[in-house]
Amino acid sequence: MGDTKHIVTEFVYCLLLRGGKMSPPVLYYLPPSPPCRSILLLAKMLDLDFELKIVNILEGEQLKPDFVAMNPQHCVPTMNDEGLVLWESRAILAYLVAAYGKSDALYPTDIRVRALVDQRLHFDLGTLYMRLTDYYFPTMFIGAPLDEGKRAKLTEAVGWLNSILEGRQYAAAEHFTIADLTLLVTVSQLEAFEFELRPYKHIRQWLDRCKDHMAPFGYEEINVTKANLLADMFKAKMNQSGGS
Repeated sequence: MGDTKHIVTEFVYCLLLRGGKMSPPVLYYLPPSPPCRSILLLAKMLDLDFELKIVNILEGEQLKPDFVAMNPQHCVPTMNDEGLVLWESRAILAYLVAAYGKSDALYPTDIRVRALVDQRLHFDLGTLYMRLTDYYFPTMFIGAPLDEGKRAKLTEAVGWLNSILEGRQYAAAEHFTIADLTLLVTVSQLEAFEFELRPYKHIRQWLDRCKDHMAPFGYEEINVTKANLLADMFKAKMNQSGGS
């Protein structure tokens, strides 16, 4: 009887720790995708295990009817946490910290600090990462010639980030947050693409600081190797087209 009581107590305790959840969230992802990499890195930080399901977007697996029924936008990453289906990586980051974080440090509840975190998240989504993809991805995926006008827009956005980081240790708070995480993945992809970062002192200092912070959480395996994989794809396309 005592053993049974102990087992039940442990079971209830585990449920409470997991908010009553019995199964891990399911993450539909593609390992080289920068937004997917940010989710995987956060999972390491939170000690959270996903049920991982690769969706090969290069082969059109995201267009299968069951996936479209779950996510009409048919993009990755997509997460299903016991019926809560989310896409857009930055929304998933915020949810995971709220649902599984041991504190609010990664996504502070202080409204003024959170406002800065949200602004940086939106800056990454709508400006920095968007301009990265606009410049590099058409060449990487379909061999289109590089557009120097798009490079100028990307350079402008990198300069804005450098100004944001002036006088700051981290992007939004006095410590590392999910704003740093998503920006780190974007900037490290720029680094892998050999975008010239030497003129941007504040970015370089911040980047080194964030790399050190993330080293214990599989940063090399999850992020760097996959960023280099995309960079190799880009270089291969450039060589095929005779670009430089």
